[in-house]
Amino acid sequence: MRKLSEELRDYFFSQEKGETVSLREILEIAGERLFGFLFVILSLPSALPLPAPGYSTPFGLLIFLLAIQFMAGATIPWLPNRMLSGRMKTDTARKFVELALPWLRRLETVTKPRLIYICTGWGMRVIIGVAIALMAISMMIPIPGTNTAPAMGIFVTAFGLQEDDGFIVLAGLTICLLAGIVSTSIIIATVWGGMSIVDWLKHSLGK
Repeated sequence: MRKLSEELRDYFFSQEKGETVSLREILEIAGERLFGFLFVILSLPSALPLPAPGYSTPFGLLIFLLAIQFMAGATIPWLPNRMLSGRMKTDTARKFVELALPWLRRLETVTKPRLIYICTGWGMRVIIGVAIALMAISMMIPIPGTNTAPAMGIFVTAFGLQEDDGFIVLAGLTICLLAGIVSTSIIIATVWGGMSIVDWLKHSLGK
């Protein structure tokens, strides 16, 4: 099985593409890794340190729908045709992929099939699905600071799923937990006032 970085590099930089590309077209390179691949691709724009206005909410919704299906034990994901046919500018997609490739290659150097039961066991599928669904909800909240960290958690968890690497999945779930704590504190601070964990850390370190 070819590495994801190689698949994405060839698809976006070695083949001629039109001005736009759809999710349905990108799925052609997924093979049997549909759920992990979709989670990786859909979380990618928000997980990168690159402005991605307009993508967190729709992609978060797609990830949430997929997470529910993943928890239910589905082997083939279903998405509305309208979402599969949604298009992104090819140049924009290439920017995301170009920025992500170095990170993907680093992850690929440390991933290998291990603790596979974490990726395939029914109980762990539920835990992973719940974590991804909660992070997807956070991605959809239009409050600064509630998008990037949750997307990173989804990205790392999904990458572990794709590579059958339970250790990386656990690392991703840890990121999801920390991201959930930070996002919750930001939401509470925004709605009810007060200081979020991020602000508290900045304040403490600034002393």
